[in-house]
Amino acid sequence: MTGSQHTQQNPTTQHPRPEFPAQDQPHPGWTGPMDPPPDHGEDSYRGAGRLEGRATVITGGDSGIGRAVALAFAREGADVLFTHLEKEADEARETSRLVEDAGRKSVAVACDIREEDNCRALIERAVAEFGRIDVLVNNAAYQMSQPDGIEAITTEQFDRVMRTNLYGMFWLTKFALPHMPEGGNVINSTSVQAYKPSPHLLDYAMTKGVIVTFTQGLAQMVVDRGIRVNAVAPGPVWTPLIPATLPDTVEFGKQSPLGRPAQPAELAPAYVYLASQEASFVTAEVLNATGGTPLP
Repeated sequence: MTGSQHTQQNPTTQHPRPEFPAQDQPHPGWTGPMDPPPDHGEDSYRGAGRLEGRATVITGGDSGIGRAVALAFAREGADVLFTHLEKEADEARETSRLVEDAGRKSVAVACDIREEDNCRALIERAVAEFGRIDVLVNNAAYQMSQPDGIEAITTEQFDRVMRTNLYGMFWLTKFALPHMPEGGNVINSTSVQAYKPSPHLLDYAMTKGVIVTFTQGLAQMVVDRGIRVNAVAPGPVWTPLIPATLPDTVEFGKQSPLGRPAQPAELAPAYVYLASQEASFVTAEVLNATGGTPLP
């Protein structure tokens, strides 16, 4: 559990609210320069053995939501293999430190999931390390704001968004399922953008809508195998992707009813719940964590 679950607090003021300092970073963005610094649960998340001994794979685990999920999974007793881009090696080392400090095995793999062979090799590495895959978290994503309309979305950008957000998820899930025992599960990261798309994130929002459909369809496809498939739909979250892909971070998250963005630590418990046996009757579900934005 997070510290916030032990100490009752006003959710509107529990974490930093905009306005934030103006900040801009090259993609993929870095945790260190962010102001305020993101909270991944380093000082607050307390495990309770919910995932003891589980073998887990998380894409995009070097920072943001992925790091928070890796930390939470480890403190719940899981071993973690996670992906990162080559240029994110320093960020990945910090995630590995957090996992290992929790007494669990950490395997950081530089992997571009836009290529099918890379996805196959990643799953083979996970099986070699763990012998099986109990939980697959498809979290890695790419976005780039284009406020000048659809004409500004190049084919190169469109292809990168689709291959990162959809192709990689599809391939990894396809290759992982044969190594997933009964009771295993897949958790996909979708978004509030699937339901309330921002025009400047058109291509990204498209992929998040597809992820909802993929989650619901796959859940029905594999239910007879005893495998669950769910998704988490975050609202605005304060991660390195934000200063690296949006033109203005000063008021980021202000549009949510809570008046602020989530911290990664506030999303991790949703993934823990869906991965745990406490969610044994939950499949084909999208858990919304939007800061109060109503979704269908």
